[in-house]
Amino acid sequence: MNASGNHALKADLLLLAATLLAACGWIFSKESLAGLAPFQFVGWRFLIAGLVLAVFSWPQLRVLDRAALGRAAMVGVLFAAAMSLWILGLQHGKHLGEGAFIASLGIVLVPVFARIFFGERPPVSTWVALPVALSGFACLSLAHGFRVEPSQWFFFAAALVFAFLFNLNSRVVRGVPVLALSTIQVLIVGVLVLPASALVETWPATVPTPVLVWLLASALIATTLRFLVQLHGQSLTTPSHAAVILMLEPVWTALVAAWWFGESMSAMQLLGCGLIALALVISRWRWIRGLLKSVL
Repeated sequence: MNASGNHALKADLLLLAATLLAACGWIFSKESLAGLAPFQFVGWRFLIAGLVLAVFSWPQLRVLDRAALGRAAMVGVLFAAAMSLWILGLQHGKHLGEGAFIASLGIVLVPVFARIFFGERPPVSTWVALPVALSGFACLSLAHGFRVEPSQWFFFAAALVFAFLFNLNSRVVRGVPVLALSTIQVLIVGVLVLPASALVETWPATVPTPVLVWLLASALIATTLRFLVQLHGQSLTTPSHAAVILMLEPVWTALVAAWWFGESMSAMQLLGCGLIALALVISRWRWIRGLLKSVL
């Protein structure tokens, strides 16, 4: 295998590992909520992770000017909002796999938001994928007796914020090194959410040791290590190729949740998740087709 082939294989393995770490993060987070308030958990998770990431990104951080720091922090505020909605969805959710597929709707909505807010013309595949994705969300709602569960609303709202966030990341903070950008955004989540938690939540008097272990796993494995692995993998391949592999996260999450929590889904839920997965494939079909051509 030549050098370019080795780089491609390494990139694929790293990105695959990143999706598995992200899926495990759903488990770590759910277990942490057994002993921590939702915003308290998010605040500590991202503050710890941000401080560790800062060690790795310090050479990039120290040379950023105020304008770049301000833009990165602004997007970090949106990241904090998205993670706050996500953790509320996780707190109320009964099916992690279902939640992961709903949250992944943000990928389908990225070009839609680009059209609405930035005047870009999305590819035709976006308009094909959108009704398929919405049909999947409708099936998940019907699975609960013609109503949308609170967790589904929170996950869907988080997907909307993530879609806008992705657009800003590619425009507002263009030119900021990705590791420094990730560090700032992660730190902003902790800096904003933890004080808010102290004001609006009642913190437990004591936290069981297993919960602290889950918190550290969330911060160090599912956040810090996941970002480092993912960013390294992305640096070895094209953004479109990376995006295709990163779409596997909800699939892994559903499988890991089925194994860890013994989760199962009704036929309607499986249909809903399947339609959302199909929408993800349609929305990225141009890149998937290119990937298949390169492999075959």
